[in-house]
Amino acid sequence: MSAAAARLVVLVPVVAAVLGLFLARRREGLDPRAARAVAVGGSLVTLAAAVALLVGVHTTGQDRAVGTLPALAAGELRIPLLLQATTATALIALVVAVVGWAVQVFAGWYLREDDRYGVFAATVSLFTAGMLVVVTSADLVLTLVGWEVMGWCSYLLIGHWSRKESARRAALKAFLVTRLADVGFVLGVVLLAAGAGSTAYRAVLAHWAPATECADSLAAACAAPDGTLRTVAMVLLVIGVLGKSGMVPFHDWLPDAMEGPTPASALIHAATMVAAGTFVLAQLFTLLEASDGARWVLAVSTAVTMVWAALLAFGQSDLKRLLAYSTLSQVALMLSALAVAPADEGPGAGVLHLYSHAFFKALLFLTIGWLSVTVGGTAAATLKGGLRGHLLLRPAMFVGLLSLAGVPPLVGFVSKEHVLSAAEAGASDAPVRAWLVLLAGLLTVPLTAAYCMRAWLVLDDLGTADVARHEADTATGPVRAAVAVLAVLTVLGGIVVFTPLIDLEGHLGWFVALLSLLLIAGAALGVRRVTASRYGAGEDPARLVGARQPAFDGGFGVDRLYVVLVARPVLATARLVVFLDREVVDAYVRGAAVGALLAGRGGDRAHRAERAATGLAWVVAGAVTVALAGVALR
Repeated sequence: MSAAAARLVVLVPVVAAVLGLFLARRREGLDPRAARAVAVGGSLVTLAAAVALLVGVHTTGQDRAVGTLPALAAGELRIPLLLQATTATALIALVVAVVGWAVQVFAGWYLREDDRYGVFAATVSLFTAGMLVVVTSADLVLTLVGWEVMGWCSYLLIGHWSRKESARRAALKAFLVTRLADVGFVLGVVLLAAGAGSTAYRAVLAHWAPATECADSLAAACAAPDGTLRTVAMVLLVIGVLGKSGMVPFHDWLPDAMEGPTPASALIHAATMVAAGTFVLAQLFTLLEASDGARWVLAVSTAVTMVWAALLAFGQSDLKRLLAYSTLSQVALMLSALAVAPADEGPGAGVLHLYSHAFFKALLFLTIGWLSVTVGGTAAATLKGGLRGHLLLRPAMFVGLLSLAGVPPLVGFVSKEHVLSAAEAGASDAPVRAWLVLLAGLLTVPLTAAYCMRAWLVLDDLGTADVARHEADTATGPVRAAVAVLAVLTVLGGIVVFTPLIDLEGHLGWFVALLSLLLIAGAALGVRRVTASRYGAGEDPARLVGARQPAFDGGFGVDRLYVVLVARPVLATARLVVFLDREVVDAYVRGAAVGALLAGRGGDRAHRAERAATGLAWVVAGAVTVALAGVALR
């Protein structure tokens, strides 16, 4: 059963995407109910297949490879094109399917008046298929296919409202930045596959894993892989992951991606593209753990990103961009677990945070999207007091923000503390790297609590409650059900740590957990007190950062820095290359052409001016010259 379910999990959203696009093209501008039925129905079937996959794997208790297409061969390279049915892949596939279903249900209502809804829904289905390919893949080529499908679909989703110049710019920016990083990912895949002679994960892991035992030391040296080459390959893969996940220095594209519709933001930020790299590196954790250079690159980037993004999130005037920066910070947290976790604990903490983040971040994006439809925007000033009078959205947003802040016993607390505990445990193997991540994590904890409290104070502002604004709320029953399901999973999802579905070898460090709780309480109460005092003086709590608001909204000028350090030098180099090509290289070609033209014209004039006797003399001279040359050659 698990083999058939693994195939269906990938195949169903692909079919839904193709059929949905066909309907959208045939029925463009007409009733979108057919496209909505295909999108939501396909997501439900995918969800059922993911449940069947998890039940099948858990029942048999065996991991297995599943064939998809006939194996390919490229010279000595074997490309088996295998999927895998394991407990970890089944669980994350289920998470992706749940979020995909919720997003499709919400999008059907949110974009009900959009004339391109059918295309959007089909793209979401294809995007979901790409992530499910990455999750269930047991082959580097299939992983690369899913990886690139998500990159292409993200460009389409971010730029869905392409009539807006800002949406087109954001889509192009995301495409260019992630494509640049993907060069590293592709080169890393090529190096790993070429060395192993196969693209199958098992073969790659078996070939590149460090040699540990051998009776003869010389034989061990011969059998061991090239450690430097392995590190280079993993560094290249990490660069690709950093770009797709929006880590520093590739982070600036993700907040701008908020120009896309809110359902697209929920999908990209919650359970798919930005979190995909975590699962890819978790699959290759044995190689990552043996590549110290790659782990250092990952640790430094994630440590900087989690603090930087949390600080920027605190000062955003648009709450959708606040959630975008919080995604950067939280994805950095999950990736940092892979950078420091000791070998005996494995990647379980990072995968657990991927699992939990998908639920509470999708919940937060959908609730913000719901409110934006009701009140007419996502700016803090527009959403101010927007939760008042909502019987479902108010508790949903409340548990979502609590989980993001890491308050027990919600799922965000469970996963965050396991990540911090993994960093604490990693101090025995790599103390400097582990302490870098741990200190960055502990600094991120109060910053996260602070911006969560600020968001709540804005949304639940009693002073501006206007229940009458909610009379236009037309959310359907399925939309309310999707939000409710995500809220329940956010509250109860932490139970998974007591099951064998997540491979957690490490344990919670209670000292670190207690310290983080004190930091959360102190930061939240501090923001509440400062805001209350300022609001009492008549200041808007949405403008807590005061005159520094433009700096926060501008990302502290990183865009301008990219223009100065990257864009201008690249454009200058391009202009220089064009000049050299046209004025230097092509000058010789043009000169030869001009010379030949002038010689031809001169010969033509001389020929026209000569007499018959002169021409005969030239012919005789030529014949004599040829004859003499023949004699000389003898």
